[in-house]
Amino acid sequence: MSESKNGTMKQTERIVQTGGPGRGPMGGMVGQKADDFGSSARRLLARLRPARGKAVAVLLLGLGSVASVVVGPYLLGKATDAVFTGLIGRKLEGHTQADAVAQAEASGNSGYADFLRGLKDVIPGQGIDFDKVGHLLLITLLVYVGGQVLGWLQGYLVNDVVQATVRQMRTDVEEKIHRLPLAYFDKQPRGELLSRVTNDIDNVAQNLQQTMSQLLTSLLMVIGVLGMMFWVSPLLALIALVSVPLAMFTTGRIMKRSQSQFINQWRQTGRLNAQVEESISGHALVTVFGRRRAVEAEFDAANEELYQSSYRAQFISGLVMPMMMLIGNLNYVVIAVVGGLRVASGSLSLGEVQAFIQYSRMFTQPITQIASMANLLQSGVASAERVFELLDADEEVDPSALSDAPARTGTTRGEVAFEHVDFSYDPEEPLIEDLSLVAHPGQMVAIVGPTGAGKTTLVNLIMRFYELDGGRITLDGVDVTAMSRAELRSRIGMVLQDTWIFEGTIRDNIAYGRPDATDDEIRAAARATYVDRFVHSLPEGYETNVDDEGSNLSAGERQLITIARAFLAQPALLILDEATSSVDTRTELLLQQAMAALRTDRTSFVIAHRLSTIRDADLILVMEHGRIVEQGSHAELLERDGAFARLHAAQFAAAAV
Repeated sequence: MSESKNGTMKQTERIVQTGGPGRGPMGGMVGQKADDFGSSARRLLARLRPARGKAVAVLLLGLGSVASVVVGPYLLGKATDAVFTGLIGRKLEGHTQADAVAQAEASGNSGYADFLRGLKDVIPGQGIDFDKVGHLLLITLLVYVGGQVLGWLQGYLVNDVVQATVRQMRTDVEEKIHRLPLAYFDKQPRGELLSRVTNDIDNVAQNLQQTMSQLLTSLLMVIGVLGMMFWVSPLLALIALVSVPLAMFTTGRIMKRSQSQFINQWRQTGRLNAQVEESISGHALVTVFGRRRAVEAEFDAANEELYQSSYRAQFISGLVMPMMMLIGNLNYVVIAVVGGLRVASGSLSLGEVQAFIQYSRMFTQPITQIASMANLLQSGVASAERVFELLDADEEVDPSALSDAPARTGTTRGEVAFEHVDFSYDPEEPLIEDLSLVAHPGQMVAIVGPTGAGKTTLVNLIMRFYELDGGRITLDGVDVTAMSRAELRSRIGMVLQDTWIFEGTIRDNIAYGRPDATDDEIRAAARATYVDRFVHSLPEGYETNVDDEGSNLSAGERQLITIARAFLAQPALLILDEATSSVDTRTELLLQQAMAALRTDRTSFVIAHRLSTIRDADLILVMEHGRIVEQGSHAELLERDGAFARLHAAQFAAAAV
């Protein structure tokens, strides 16, 4: 698929040079700003719906945990009151509370009189009731321990819900990738796509893990603490509430400015990944052409852009915490002053003020936490938006796959017909126009021509990697669009110029063509394609492990494995895209013999640049600018002294002096 690959590399190169990709076939800009933060966040939360039972349990556990934390200061305040009233009661020994109030008023100390009048549960002459104090402290301890246990259970369930949700998201993305048309991948840089599948999903998982439990707990804490504050002192509660609009206004202003920076941060991350992936994949060429410094300069520029966007995003969002702490401290000072005056006037007890000060801290703390999670939420939703863009991309339209018509199970003869076919990648640049040809069963059809003539495009259309603009292609008289893509491709074997080896054993790589093949069938395919010759020189033979780059094999050996894979599949229609370009001349001759056996009783399309490999072709198609300018056998085309003869002369002519 050399033409598709070249298009992808040019697109990637243009992105690295200009700093941004063009509008893709799906109609959206890569990494564009989220249209609506709220809708993206709601869509992300909607993915938690399958785990709503566990989510309800998380809510209930959160309520129990927050209730224990909220009740704790109130109980401690009661314990403080028990100690304080005990000390005052011992001081009033020999006097009643009323007598002490009267003496204070008589001496002109009205403030102290009000203080004594406001005391409750004071028994003159009785000291501290240590039994009561111990009982209250024990209850407080049990409440806090119980709250921690509930909080641990809540965290366990949250982890289960989040990981299950992210696992499903990864599954959806993986399934989506297999439903996308080839055109989508031609227009998307590989590094950018990988960034969405890996970095963005990992960021969503991390943010959900960190914010889901904490955000729920913080919201419940605000409600619970606010209720207790009004229970203790409505006046102080109203004073504390003054800080809420100020905090919301401050947080909103900061979030609005930082959101665009977080989106830009992840867009720059995807672009940097694309640049790094390209430079690593082409490291040998970079070294050979002395472009190391140019690549380093491109990397430094992309890295600097990512640094700047990340710095701005983190700095702006980092302002939330100090601003909230400032508002919280101002609120604390006001409550402490007003609360002290209320104690002095006898309107509140010391324990109630102590509890209220704790509540004021507890009230500002969850608000501060919610504000501090703003950057995490923005980063997570920005990543989720990028994943949703991938999930929303237009898929391959395959009406035949939805049809109730039964799959065709008859033997495929292999007659392929192009009937007035029109196709172009870009409507402004026509490529194939009014192309008609017939490949009869068992024929070897060779396709030759200069680069960009449309050779690979022709076989891409047979595979339905792209849809036609006009005309039709039939297989044994049946329009290929009437078959599902899976049914069509199950009858076609393909060997590409670019070898594809996955991590595993050599046996596994060959068996990829037919997973249910027996060991004898695998070895027979290997012998027929001369893989067996070099396998026995490897340490573990067919069980030798190779990595996904096939680095422990030569280019020719990798190509032999891919040919063996197609041989094992025994397809009815065979497509060879410059399949012998990576092997030596002697191996090429052997492979031609093997492929001659492979092509027996099946139609084969061979894209070739080495004209020596297609001498025995039944039909040679010479393409120029998407048109078949000549067709015939090797000898016939040479006799015509036309386009094929010129290609042949250019390839076999002696070097010019």
